[in-house]
Amino acid sequence: MSEQSVEPGFRPPQQARSRESLQKVLAAAEHVLAGQGHEEFTLAAVAERAGMSVGTIYRRFSGKDQLLYAVKDQLLGRLETGVGEALQASGPGLGEVVGAFVRALAGTFSSHDRIFSELLDGQRADGRDRGLQALAAIQQALVEAVHPYLDEVRRPDAALAVRTTARTIIGSGVHRAATGRFWPDGLTWTEWATETTAMALAHLTSPGG
Repeated sequence: MSEQSVEPGFRPPQQARSRESLQKVLAAAEHVLAGQGHEEFTLAAVAERAGMSVGTIYRRFSGKDQLLYAVKDQLLGRLETGVGEALQASGPGLGEVVGAFVRALAGTFSSHDRIFSELLDGQRADGRDRGLQALAAIQQALVEAVHPYLDEVRRPDAALAVRTTARTIIGSGVHRAATGRFWPDGLTWTEWATETTAMALAHLTSPGG
């Protein structure tokens, strides 16, 4: 979780014990959010799950909205890190890079699909800005990772095609995470990743008119 990206007023921990306590609060908040949803999310429920007093949470966060923002910031940080690590570890070639990118998205969303849904439903303007920042970062990560293999892209404007494909993949993943409970597609996240990778590569490697 980046100190710069968390709302003003958040007091980042300085000591190891305090950092452990913060992670305990955030884990409890994720659990409550996943189980009860955004509307029923309360600091009292988080405190009970974490085994601490509400006052202890208030010493770290100004209220419910700031805690929710911290949860979202942490999840988006995991998404950015996961994508970056997957791209660095991918094999050579366009197919390997795109596949690693999509699987990294799917992995994060599959582990936290209910959380992402609730956070997207309840986000405020500041949370939306943090989300857009993360999406722009992972889009750029794919663009940079594909750059050495642009000669494999057969679209008239290879760079444009890669940017458009990255945005489409990300949009599909975010939409699925936000609506999957209400509009299921019958796929696992692994199956979604396989199908989405195939579609992306079919587009990138087919000549345009």
